[in-house]
Amino acid sequence: MKEYKNPEQMEVLKKATPARIGIGHAGARYKTDAYLKFLQDHAAANDAVFEEVPEDVVKSIGVFEVKTLCADKQEMLKRPDLGRLFSEETKKEISQRCKHHVDVQIYFGDGLCSPAIAANIPDLYGAIEAELRSQNISLGTPFFVRYCRVNTTRTIAPLLHAKLACVLIGERPGLLTSESMSAYIAYNPRPDMLESEYTVVSNISRVGVPPAEAAAYIADLLIDILDKKCSGVEYHARIRE
Repeated sequence: MKEYKNPEQMEVLKKATPARIGIGHAGARYKTDAYLKFLQDHAAANDAVFEEVPEDVVKSIGVFEVKTLCADKQEMLKRPDLGRLFSEETKKEISQRCKHHVDVQIYFGDGLCSPAIAANIPDLYGAIEAELRSQNISLGTPFFVRYCRVNTTRTIAPLLHAKLACVLIGERPGLLTSESMSAYIAYNPRPDMLESEYTVVSNISRVGVPPAEAAAYIADLLIDILDKKCSGVEYHARIRE
């Protein structure tokens, strides 16, 4: 095994990050423990993409569920365009069950990491909601979108006449966590909006930005975006002025 020039400092670095550093090797191969952990984490990441969010998880969060035009998870992965669209019946349901003309519409999507919903939403959404309500910002009705892609925002916000939309969605898992989530935020979202109009908070997870900490940041961000009336590249240009 390779000897480090400063083994004490290497131990400090290993304790400071969950990244795979200083794991050692036997000849040209990883050591057995490190290799088995790699296989375990790789399998968990694969499962996170293909798994479904259990119905009881959605019920425990206390929201209703709709789905995009995708028939199943396989179709969502192969046809991301269908993961952005809803049937007319689903749009009618969303319109009937949700508040209209609100400042902020927040909803949840499975995206590419189904376990992210159960792992993050209970702590994440509750804290965001409490802070926004304390600032007298009107909130829409939260709900869950199955087989969801980010650009569902382009349909949902205009449908509900929301000034700002935020989708809390599972992001591509990696080898450190299979429960990671992102928040995609857009001011005045609409069918012809640009990708650059999204403001994104990523890596929300127990090994990234913890949900409680992310909630405080996202709430402040939503308040500031409402104040500046823009998001994405334009918003970041404004805050640098």
